[in-house]
Amino acid sequence: MPSLIRKASGKRKYTQEQKDRFFAVFDRVGSVAVAAEELGFNQMTCYQWTHKAGIGAGREKHTQEKKDLFFTVLQRAGSVTAAASELGLNRNTCYRWMQKAGRARKRSDRPQREDFRRLRDAGMSRREAAAALGIHQTTAEEWDVGIRKTRNGRIYPGGRSVDYTREVSTTTTPGVRGISLPGLDALDKTLDGRFLSLQDRERIRDLRSSGASLRAIAAALGRSPSTVSREFARNSQPVIGYQPYAAHRKAASRRPRPKERKILVLPRLRDHIEAKLLLRLSPEQISKTLIRDFPDDQEMRVTHETIYQALYLQGRGGLRRELATALRTGRARRKPHRNGDERRPRFVDPMVMISERPPEIEDRAVPGHWEGDLITGALNQSAIGTLVERSTRYVMLVHLPTDHTAESVRDGLIATMSTLPAHLRGSLTWDQGVEMAAHKSFTLATDIQVYFCDPASPWQRGSNENTNGLLRQYFPKGTDLSVYGPEDLEHVAQELNARPRKTLGWDTPAERLRDLLTTT
Repeated sequence: MPSLIRKASGKRKYTQEQKDRFFAVFDRVGSVAVAAEELGFNQMTCYQWTHKAGIGAGREKHTQEKKDLFFTVLQRAGSVTAAASELGLNRNTCYRWMQKAGRARKRSDRPQREDFRRLRDAGMSRREAAAALGIHQTTAEEWDVGIRKTRNGRIYPGGRSVDYTREVSTTTTPGVRGISLPGLDALDKTLDGRFLSLQDRERIRDLRSSGASLRAIAAALGRSPSTVSREFARNSQPVIGYQPYAAHRKAASRRPRPKERKILVLPRLRDHIEAKLLLRLSPEQISKTLIRDFPDDQEMRVTHETIYQALYLQGRGGLRRELATALRTGRARRKPHRNGDERRPRFVDPMVMISERPPEIEDRAVPGHWEGDLITGALNQSAIGTLVERSTRYVMLVHLPTDHTAESVRDGLIATMSTLPAHLRGSLTWDQGVEMAAHKSFTLATDIQVYFCDPASPWQRGSNENTNGLLRQYFPKGTDLSVYGPEDLEHVAQELNARPRKTLGWDTPAERLRDLLTTT
């Protein structure tokens, strides 16, 4: 498929589809220059098409009123390019009018890159500095990121060189990716439905021209209003406003991945971050102070994660390696952290997770299902096992006189649960503590299935967690729990089971358990 970029061997090749597209836009706007600008086509080629079609016989003839209107718009816009685009005029024609009127600025009088940088360092935003110097927004953007023009292209920061007389760009720095303008394959590529198509953008332009609001346009497209709002903000032209073909080209040019890092292409932002790192500020502190120090400059914004990546990805991040030592950790490489899903299995025997627990246990409709855990003493040297029945909130305490290893906990649970009748030995829900490593042998001895909660999910055993909080009134944290005997634990359990509970309609757990034992 032919490219939209001029090849080295000759002129740019256009397809019949592109010609038809040009004439459709030309019929709407009535100007060759505006139609060529909107589609990104060469103006002289478009004039040749109209001449061959018998529409035009050469260059457009401009009246004196047109010239006077141009100078009026120029005084307001401050740029020949902006005024020419607004009026649909050829920019070179407008420059000739400036020269004949004696208003063309000499090269020495034109705003220089140094003048723009001086205004930016003084705290002006890019748009304000461009307006003060009377330069185009595109020129201001290129000066801001360090792009330099050549006769046939541009040189980007990092050594990348783009030659517009060739189909591809050249790179003088190893590892730096070149760019090219989007070709027909990129413009005509069928994307997922969540992205705006060229037809969507044409409809947006038509609805906007008819005076429809953003919300009305979004409703007509079946999109969110924020989608339409971002489309206007990102893809509108500075002077002539929103044009669907130009907007589609802009969107296609932003699509390729990976993109250059913001810190790498904005020297002013990079210098500010490096200065703050040398003052021992953390990346998060730098990210937040940028908002305070540059409230009106949206380019001076960066997240703390971007700063971390710029430090850790040496050679690609954009910040010097020695700055990593300014971090509190002093690390030059990121330390990986595991999440709950990546944890290695805790036990040799496979766990049955709480997601596999039957529904009748979840809704507490059937009695006999328990939640369990340990409360530990000083330095985790002693412990007491706690058991809570889910439907009655009845509490049983497990005496662990020596330690709370997996074998000791298993033996204590077997001795305690064996005192219950068979219909109250349904299941046991526990967290993934190492004390339940012997859960398989406990199930074989008692015929009680053990279900395990997800990592860091204490709410899945809410009744037991609440009971553990109540028990701290009797067994404060930091005390030695081995001094309490079975009689002490039985006394505490009886007091808790004799408390009226709001969730039980002010019945006590002991009364609810008594009813279960007498009716079955």
